[in-house]
Amino acid sequence: MNITFVSTVHKERGKCNADELYEILEQLKPEVIFLEAIEDTYSDYDKTLFYTWGVAHKKLEIAAIQKYNNNKTVEYVPVMDAELPTAFYEKYDIVTKQVALQKLLDECDYLVRNDGFKFLNSDDCMKRHEEMRELENRLLSNDELKLESDAGINAYEDAMIRNIYSYSKSNKFNTAVFMCGAAHRKSINDKIEKMKEKENANINWTFFNY
Repeated sequence: MNITFVSTVHKERGKCNADELYEILEQLKPEVIFLEAIEDTYSDYDKTLFYTWGVAHKKLEIAAIQKYNNNKTVEYVPVMDAELPTAFYEKYDIVTKQVALQKLLDECDYLVRNDGFKFLNSDDCMKRHEEMRELENRLLSNDELKLESDAGINAYEDAMIRNIYSYSKSNKFNTAVFMCGAAHRKSINDKIEKMKEKENANINWTFFNY
């Protein structure tokens, strides 16, 4: 079983749009698509809107899945157990008021809009997110809010990985894609490497890169 991790953003921004992501899906041809989403994100009503009236979903990844599913049979599997904790958003509101971090965010946003998924799935993007994370750590140090946020993110990522492995043990497929926000790329890569030592699942992981 082969799973390719594809870094995404959740709303269309310039070249990061549903059409571009659809082209990546066409290239990879997954039978299963794991998505950073909760089950309620793509309701029966959303499906009816698309297949009856052609109304695309507001979440970029699902809009791409809808287009791909028009031509292929694919199993859609949301892998989140719950949303990110409140502490994450509270921390984000604090650190983004800092000029240095806002500058890094603006630079990333420019690259996302202009280079699209080529940037999101690059070492450059991963390094920039690490730089932002290091700056956040310096700004908050051992602040209780930071520790609570970090613990919440770890639990959030662990749940997604656990759900993918659980599905893979019960279902057979040749090719799958895991679409997840670019900020999680390095952390999930590190966690998957550790999972390989614990899990006996026959999964070959690839991280999409142009």
